[in-house]
Amino acid sequence: MAQIDYVELPSATAHELTRAFYTKAFAWNFTEFGPDYAATEGETVDVGLNGQREESLSAPLPVIRVDDLDAAFDAVGKAGGVIAKPIFAFPGGRRFHFIDPSGSELAVWSTA
Repeated sequence: MAQIDYVELPSATAHELTRAFYTKAFAWNFTEFGPDYAATEGETVDVGLNGQREESLSAPLPVIRVDDLDAAFDAVGKAGGVIAKPIFAFPGGRRFHFIDPSGSELAVWSTA
């Protein structure tokens, strides 16, 4: 089965700030591909389809899986992320949403 293995987020309004945010919040390592493009390498990605009209976004919603959701919540705040939805439970786990410095919304989740 073919799988999506890459998500690209816009960062034109705050490229360096956005890269620094993800490095600080999640300890991600980036490879620079010029002055305005950086990427992590060697990771895997799953895709979920949200059919709820009142909950789905107009842009893709990358979801980051972590072992300690509460620690990630604190790290995102300390790195300068804006919490869009505080931690909530859903079937299979708990998650929260945040806005990064470029205005992209992402979610972070862990199993229950």
